[in-house]
Amino acid sequence: MQSSVVDVLQFSIDSLSLRQQAIANNIANYATPGYTAQGVSFQQSLTQALASQGPTATASAAVVSSNAPPATDGNNVNLSAELIAAEKATLQYQTMVNALNAQIRLVRGSLGGSFT
Repeated sequence: MQSSVVDVLQFSIDSLSLRQQAIANNIANYATPGYTAQGVSFQQSLTQALASQGPTATASAAVVSSNAPPATDGNNVNLSAELIAAEKATLQYQTMVNALNAQIRLVRGSLGGSFT
């Protein structure tokens, strides 16, 4: 994966946004009979793509179904786990946005602008 830091950060932000959407759907459907919780997997794909350094290496985000056991109504959403996951995803998202903003400030500063 021949990408700049900005590309990697943007991919991470997009994937974390997708994860936040999946968590929001899970929370919205925690009482829906038969609903299967969803998650988003992307870290392993990104790590492999970065390690390969090949020109065709790509990373992808995948929506996956939870394999948690369902309750008697067939729903497998764990509300407390989803709320924790939402907070974690929000903090990760904020961290990636801060890192992207830092990269933009570096580029702007190196072009003669301000580093702040």
